[in-house]
Amino acid sequence: MPTIAYILLCSWWACPTLLCCMAFLSGCGRKEADEDGQMALHLALPTKVQTLDSGNMRDVYGMMVGGNIYETLYTYHYLKRPYTVIPLLAEQMPQVSEDLLTYTIRIRQGVRFQDDPCFAGGKGRVLKADDFVYAIKRIANVKYRSQNWPAFNDRIVGLDDFREYTKQFPDEWSVDYSKDVAGLKALDDYTLQITLTRPWPQLIESVLSDISTAPMPKEAVDYYRGNIRNRPVGTGPYRLKIWRRGSYIDLVRNENWRGEVYPSEGEEGDAEAGLLADAGKPIPFADRIIFRIIEEDQPRWLLFMRGELDSSGIPKDNFSQAIDASGRELTEELRQRGVNLSIFVNPSTFWVGFNLKDPVLGNNKPLRKAISLAVDRQAMIDLLANGRGLVAHGFVSPGLNSYDESIADEGFSRYDPQEAKALLKEAEAIYGGKLPPLKLGMPGSDNFARQYGQFLQKYFNQVGLTLEVDYMDWPTYLGEIKNGHLQMFASGVSASVPDAIDFLEMFGTKYFAPGGNTFFYSNPDYDALLERVQVMLDSPERTALYRKMERMVMADYPAVFTMHQIAYALNHGWYKNIKPHVFSYNVMKYRRIDTEQRNAYKKTLAELKTK
Repeated sequence: MPTIAYILLCSWWACPTLLCCMAFLSGCGRKEADEDGQMALHLALPTKVQTLDSGNMRDVYGMMVGGNIYETLYTYHYLKRPYTVIPLLAEQMPQVSEDLLTYTIRIRQGVRFQDDPCFAGGKGRVLKADDFVYAIKRIANVKYRSQNWPAFNDRIVGLDDFREYTKQFPDEWSVDYSKDVAGLKALDDYTLQITLTRPWPQLIESVLSDISTAPMPKEAVDYYRGNIRNRPVGTGPYRLKIWRRGSYIDLVRNENWRGEVYPSEGEEGDAEAGLLADAGKPIPFADRIIFRIIEEDQPRWLLFMRGELDSSGIPKDNFSQAIDASGRELTEELRQRGVNLSIFVNPSTFWVGFNLKDPVLGNNKPLRKAISLAVDRQAMIDLLANGRGLVAHGFVSPGLNSYDESIADEGFSRYDPQEAKALLKEAEAIYGGKLPPLKLGMPGSDNFARQYGQFLQKYFNQVGLTLEVDYMDWPTYLGEIKNGHLQMFASGVSASVPDAIDFLEMFGTKYFAPGGNTFFYSNPDYDALLERVQVMLDSPERTALYRKMERMVMADYPAVFTMHQIAYALNHGWYKNIKPHVFSYNVMKYRRIDTEQRNAYKKTLAELKTK
């Protein structure tokens, strides 16, 4: 989606994927058996989940959990590369009109929502096309205040009018959803039709595969109202059993799930890697997924080393224990433990962002450029991430379709403290005196967050600036950044689709927060180009415009773009069907444990303790 699944920078090494962690590579484990005989995956989350309401979900932690509960019309194939979109709740790919404006989608029949008290008799009913219509209308409801609305703004015929209509109601629950929207129709129980105001080439990949458009039963919202954020009702392979905030989330099998089988196709090398050994077998393999909230790096690492977690990232302070002097291979200790290592570039970008509504930063480009010149990006990567990153010369990440290596020649990522000091004199003249201390919002208060804050304070201080860091918990941080209350913020994004349009839309005026533009960056020339490229199919012309737009933003310095992540993912040999997947959160259903291998590992550890 245009706002992307943006998450803020915590310990980027603490889990194998971007911005703390993502479901497809996160630390999970499986006990031999719980007391009830069920098999469970154990997954560590580094912070609390904000909401499990799909319509207002954009942070990675909610998606890690919600991706197992909700399903979308389309998704990405688990094994195929390049990434391939396939039907999930849709029967097939949509029929698209010649003018590229009308999408007609047949819904899979026989799909049922999970059992829940919101339904008559507590039994989950059959999924209908109306459930998709309602989910999108709900996002458009002004009173709902969904942060996903910017993705739909001026996109679907009649939807903006519906949004205007909702303003007359006193609250979210009073809105009459029976009001017609010409571009959003359930032609019958199993046929959805969407009519666009203009072509939207990324509709399927960016929106109809995104958790925000997962079908939502109106009965659930009417029944739970504001508590729907804690009581998700979906069609996915798992359902929520227990949520102890700050402690753990327990998902169990959804008895109503229609069932799937493990894929029988992949890419070259998958069979040799054992990734097709389970082809055709029913999924999910696990009966439960337990997400434990573990905010500190070291406890997560120790649980992995004890065999309580099946996969893990590598904490900064344990890097030499896991990786040898080459920086690319496992140490002998971990090889003997049967641990596997995956290294890949994750399409992500991190930054220290500026709030351009702020009176100090907003009208002072010399100040923003000085701050950019004051930060040594490579030193940050080496010190804070053990070298696991690439300097961000722009904001479009490697792995996306318009990434341009030549942007490094523009010098936007230069480290030049002397020039920074000279620019600060211009900045003071614009400000009208000595610059006040600057304030940075930092998610988390753990060891890494404080090291990151101290690193920035050091480099600010070297050029004569004072930086105050406000460490805050994840939900508070999300609220502050969405409301534009932070002067500066440590943040980052992970690509939700292979197309760089998501990254470009972060700087569109119409996507001001709570959309993806948390910088409140506004440039009429940029907006005009954005309107143009949003309706273009992939082509050399579009790529050239993408690159031009990236340079326009970089020249205005709305942030200090710091790095792109290189992910180091560890997993024990008993954890099967592990393949990095950077665009999906519904992959836990494919995970399997070789229980005999895991038991042997834990037996060996027990024997060592007795010696």
